[in-house]
Amino acid sequence: MDAHLRDMRYFVAVAEELNFTRAAERLFISQPALSKQIRQLEDLLRVKLFDRDRRTVTLTAPGRALLPAAREILLKWDEAQRAVSDAAATDAARLTVGISTSVGRGLLSTMRSRFSERRPTWQLQMRQVNWDDASAGLAEGEVDVAFIWLPIRDQETFKVCVVACEPRWVAFPEDHWLAGREEVGFAELLDEPFLALPESAGPLRDHWLALDERGGKQARIGGVVTNAEETFAAIEGGTGIVLLASGNAALYRRPGVHAIPVTGLPPCELALAWRPDDHRSVIRDLVEAVAPQQVLTYNQPS
Repeated sequence: MDAHLRDMRYFVAVAEELNFTRAAERLFISQPALSKQIRQLEDLLRVKLFDRDRRTVTLTAPGRALLPAAREILLKWDEAQRAVSDAAATDAARLTVGISTSVGRGLLSTMRSRFSERRPTWQLQMRQVNWDDASAGLAEGEVDVAFIWLPIRDQETFKVCVVACEPRWVAFPEDHWLAGREEVGFAELLDEPFLALPESAGPLRDHWLALDERGGKQARIGGVVTNAEETFAAIEGGTGIVLLASGNAALYRRPGVHAIPVTGLPPCELALAWRPDDHRSVIRDLVEAVAPQQVLTYNQPS
């Protein structure tokens, strides 16, 4: 009987962590299940791969010999998956990017320019997705990558690259008592009616209601909105106020709606997300086109 790739992944995780509990957490399996698989691999190879006691785990000589080979096997398999995915996608030559709001901040133009240098025959197609899906279509496989606001439900199941970290502002109608203020503390807003994302947005709904910063005080919901147009129509109609990123305050300037900074809140994060099982090299090229090696920070709208 031959060893499986799963066995190699489990072995490498334990060899790198030298701790069965941490390795199990890294692999998203239980520690007893991991121990059982390692024992089965040792029985199959008829060698002892690890020396274990109550405090330490160390590689044996056979284990040290297997580690570089196991890493090479996994690397080759990842490369094979990527090659197969690339070959399957050659005819389509198109990536779909999910968005829930206008991204702005120069991100899309930079992404298109840099990506076209790497992949001149590929096309980028934008797909607008309402806020009832905080993953902007990624969770359902409707898009290849997505610009999302964090946090989202099951965030750990995606790969995420933060591309903007910004303070939160508040938007309100021009006749609101906040008109004329240059900033406001969040504590002053606790009794205000807020516009909320749909409940299906999960943690992202809670984030834009700033539930963690309310000291246990329940949010007063003036209305539920599913996209930017609904939001600003509701603000103009006096249904409620809404928190938004400072960059979006700049993007959505319009008559009848004002926005100012809110103090007492941690910043919000905009990220590019993709599925970890998407091994196409074109995905890597797109991510690098958006954020080569940096996190963009916007402190004030321009």
